[in-house]
Amino acid sequence: MRADVLAARPAQRGPLAAATILAFLVGGLLVMWTAYIHFVLWHSVGYRHIHIIGPLFVLQAVSGLVLGILVVLVRRVWVAIGGIGFAVSTMAGFLLSVLLPNGLFNFKESWLAPFAKQAFGIEIATAVVLVVAAALCLAPQRSSAS
Repeated sequence: MRADVLAARPAQRGPLAAATILAFLVGGLLVMWTAYIHFVLWHSVGYRHIHIIGPLFVLQAVSGLVLGILVVLVRRVWVAIGGIGFAVSTMAGFLLSVLLPNGLFNFKESWLAPFAKQAFGIEIATAVVLVVAAALCLAPQRSSAS
């Protein structure tokens, strides 16, 4: 992928600019929401006591907060791709912990766990919204002279 594509930014004016900024804002907030859920699971639900999984949950919470802020402030294709990867990798980790016979790192998760369905839905929404944000950045911009 070319560097100029990764660095593409939203249009400066008009409805396309507003839609792109809104998509990045919503995408960043969704990333931070899933980070918050993982922090609550780590802090209040007891995931901090689970070997390997506990540190991964706090890492997910902190990195999600940082990435969510970046998505809102930077608004470039590369940061949207980072947010998409973050959401997809979080979903993959959950699915592995549910579907593998011994779970992930010997931790077996369930769809009935606290926030499991909610977090999964938020992560799907995150990926979709950030794909839209990246696509809007790459959309051809019309000149105001026409």
